[in-house]
Amino acid sequence: MDGVDLTVRPGTFHGIVGPNGAGKSTTIGMAVGLIVPDAGEIRILGHDAVRDRATARSLTGVLPDGLDLPERLTGAELLRYSAGLRGLSRTAAAERAGELIEVLGITKAAATPLADCSTGNRKKVGLAQALLHAPRLLVLDEPFEAVDPVSAASIRRVLRRFVDSGGTCVLSTHSMLLVEQMCDDVTVIHQGTVVAAGTVAAVAGGVPLEDRFVELVGAETGGADGLSWLVR
Repeated sequence: MDGVDLTVRPGTFHGIVGPNGAGKSTTIGMAVGLIVPDAGEIRILGHDAVRDRATARSLTGVLPDGLDLPERLTGAELLRYSAGLRGLSRTAAAERAGELIEVLGITKAAATPLADCSTGNRKKVGLAQALLHAPRLLVLDEPFEAVDPVSAASIRRVLRRFVDSGGTCVLSTHSMLLVEQMCDDVTVIHQGTVVAAGTVAAVAGGVPLEDRFVELVGAETGGADGLSWLVR
């Protein structure tokens, strides 16, 4: 990373986009305390995320990409365990877990060992885990990957309600369409540096965001020349 300067407005959806290897996951990892930065400052809702890590983490819900979950636990068992770690009472844990299981449509996954759950259901259990303690900031890395359209719609509704009620959501994604549909602001990272940031409309500059993204990162779109063996 090279001096990433990232500001997220409270109460908004903020998208982070960039090519593979651009530094999106590293940026998110530093922001939520999974990676300790070598220099600079990270503040979450006014709290130093490095020096006051416990407070920053209590305010943050995280869904990392490639989330590892305890394979032998069911979804419901994981949520109850996570609630205990967050200091929730058994009553509050049961109520919140039950509501999240119903809203996210993971009743079957809640009763199934996570090792036997689909990737999409595991992701929804991970999202429920991130929401369980009612965070003020939600940080999601590829939250819709491997999620079917019906489940994606339910997740979008949950996230929209979260932001509409005053929460802040940061999501890293490769989907420019998702950013255009859901996000207020977007930051484009390339080779560890922020190359554009602002409202989605301002960054897009009157063209589809995907076209603007390709222009910003200098991607080689290439062509089909030389692939004559594919032609029938």
